[in-house]
Amino acid sequence: MTRPTAGLPEGLLLAFYGDDYTGSSAVMEVLAFAGVPTILFLGPPTQERLARLTGFRAIGVAGTARSQSPAWMESHLPPVFAMLAALEAPIFHYKVCSTFDSAPHVGSIGKAIDLAAPLLGGAWHPLVIGAPAISRYQAFGQLFAAVGGVAHRLDRHPVMARHPVTPMAEADVLRHLAEQTSMPSALVDFAAMKQGRSDDRLAEARQSGARILALDVLDEETLAETGRMIWEHRGERLLAIGSQGVEYALTAHWRMAGYLQDAPLQERAPARSQIAAVSGSCSPITARQIAFARDNGFESVRLDAVQAVDASSWEKEVQRGAALALAALRRGRNPLIHTAEGPDDPAVAALAAAIATSGADAGEVNARIGDGLGRALDRLVREAALRRVVIAGGDTSGHAAMALGLHAVTALAPLAAGAPLCRALADDPVMDGVEIAFKGGQMGETDFFRAAQGRA
Repeated sequence: MTRPTAGLPEGLLLAFYGDDYTGSSAVMEVLAFAGVPTILFLGPPTQERLARLTGFRAIGVAGTARSQSPAWMESHLPPVFAMLAALEAPIFHYKVCSTFDSAPHVGSIGKAIDLAAPLLGGAWHPLVIGAPAISRYQAFGQLFAAVGGVAHRLDRHPVMARHPVTPMAEADVLRHLAEQTSMPSALVDFAAMKQGRSDDRLAEARQSGARILALDVLDEETLAETGRMIWEHRGERLLAIGSQGVEYALTAHWRMAGYLQDAPLQERAPARSQIAAVSGSCSPITARQIAFARDNGFESVRLDAVQAVDASSWEKEVQRGAALALAALRRGRNPLIHTAEGPDDPAVAALAAAIATSGADAGEVNARIGDGLGRALDRLVREAALRRVVIAGGDTSGHAAMALGLHAVTALAPLAAGAPLCRALADDPVMDGVEIAFKGGQMGETDFFRAAQGRA
């Protein structure tokens, strides 16, 4: 792995908090495979664990804020932000989903900014969502995301416009964000960047009172220019908000400036004879991946998510699914435990109806589902001695990983952009060293689960 060269400060270059686990691992992926050693903690680390760190240039904490209420954020985020602020990295990044899915009542990016700014500072806050490597593009403040090679404006996106929790009805990122924070904002568009007026536009916007500056990213040129703006105008410290586009931009600038060498090609991880996967994703992309896996060496095990409305019923359902998965492993199959196959799966509507009828809290039910999937995976690892697993679903991944008892991960090998294979760190020797991938609902090609096994 390459290391930063002359021109970058000693010590930490960046600290970040990810509002879900899949996005957090994506940040680690970008930095680590660019030659910036990175560790991702799956929850706030203890001082003892921080004190034992050596050689890392970036430190992250994965969280579950994307699926949480503003009240939860007020209670849980400030202590994490204060801990990260004490690390004194020149840049702090609040990582959000690359499709910006959020709302005033759940996963509020604006609320997170309001909480982070007093602790993490900076005279301005770059907002970077675009990342061409994962087919995310921002033009004149409008966000586009591609599916199957076709780019869609976010409010017309076949997945995000129908997201079960945070459907996106607005593609203008600043208009969307204005529903969540009153902090003044402005745009540095790609036209200004290509005309060499980036710094002028930034200065004008800041002089007018804007504190959040959305930066367009359309291509490699605007990506590197965005990285330059962030790095050269960071001041003593800077709070950035955005997708892993923040890291793509910084590393692009660092390479162009000669601070980083070109990263070597990363070797794929060797194949495993068997793996196990769990999925709480309702994405149609994940649905296609499940269908492909079922035809290529995997055995799907469906859990009835309606049972999660009641804790005891859900526990029985989880153990039923784990038993079926263990039986599949004994037959030489790879189990894939899941709760739905796409947004049109009747299971999605059935769960929503059950929550409404019972009066249960939807957030608690979803957390219970993620926890149950994690405990099922834990049983498979222990009883079948598995060394590689996959968790699919942004909201699912956090709760499932906590159930596994992992405290950190490092990047091991690429699988798909935004979903690397990681090496787990855990106090429990059974879990320590397990290879794990966190896959967001929209990440990966159709053969993702087979690729995760290492099979062509």
